[in-house]
Amino acid sequence: MRLPSVPAALERAGERGPAWAEWLDRLPGLAAELLAEWGLVWVPETAGGGAWHGHASWVLAVRTETGESAVLKIGLPHEEAEHEHLALRHWGGPQGRGGAVRLLRADPRRAALLLERLPGGDLQELWDVEACEIAASLYTRLHVPAPPTLRPLTAYVERWVEALSSLPRDAPLPRRLVEQAVAVGRDLRTDPATDGLLVHGDLHYANVLRANVLAGDDEDWVVIDPKPLSGDPHYEVAPLLWNRWGEVVGATDARTAVRQRFHAVVDTAMLDEDRARDWVVLRMVVNAAEAGHPAQPAGPTDRTWLTTCITVAKAVQD
Repeated sequence: MRLPSVPAALERAGERGPAWAEWLDRLPGLAAELLAEWGLVWVPETAGGGAWHGHASWVLAVRTETGESAVLKIGLPHEEAEHEHLALRHWGGPQGRGGAVRLLRADPRRAALLLERLPGGDLQELWDVEACEIAASLYTRLHVPAPPTLRPLTAYVERWVEALSSLPRDAPLPRRLVEQAVAVGRDLRTDPATDGLLVHGDLHYANVLRANVLAGDDEDWVVIDPKPLSGDPHYEVAPLLWNRWGEVVGATDARTAVRQRFHAVVDTAMLDEDRARDWVVLRMVVNAAEAGHPAQPAGPTDRTWLTTCITVAKAVQD
């Protein structure tokens, strides 16, 4: 059976650089190889045409030799996703408590994963505060002791502190926020609790899917697409604040809308509010610095993102 073409939106990612272009050139052949080697059959009649894509991955609906419904995910090899298979296996193994999509097979060298096919639907369908509560209810199942091979979060914090400390005073960021983030980062990089637990790293609404058609509680939802680290559960909060940003902007009071999400996560997961706030401030200032650094002139989208980051960092401190 002839495979579908790589989606045009994903093809355009080749403009991001030679590594992207080379991966996209190899992608159709790589998909065909994996289907043959793993005894998979593409199922084009699946909703969405049996093929989807993410920012750096192509996903095909397939059927295994035993007739099981599954999806084949082929990703661009990169640092953030390098240990995705380890996290999924750990969550599904004897030491894990579940909470993630089931991993059926993996080829880390080719950044290929065979995953169970879920019935569809994610947290974007729900009221954002309710969605935050559901995501936070998964924390206790996800945040188990991390495998020793995962990168420690402190290594990233060290990098962020150095980058923020070197920002010029005329960088397009409130200086008070930069100094606050540097101080927070210096404390966190020496804090033993910054490392040690398996964190998803990119836990937002589109990365939590229904495990059952009629989802009723947290056990009916699972996470996908982790960017895993050995870290701190409080690190997980920020993506739930900056995603679905149009709803925040459309609210009567944007800062209040951010705070409602923040407290929904903190209260449901029983996190330390001050520690969660520190991580949000650090992550948002780092994001803003990357968007507005003088060495990378910002376009309209970057300026919008910079404003979003600053708004979130300020809102959780109001």
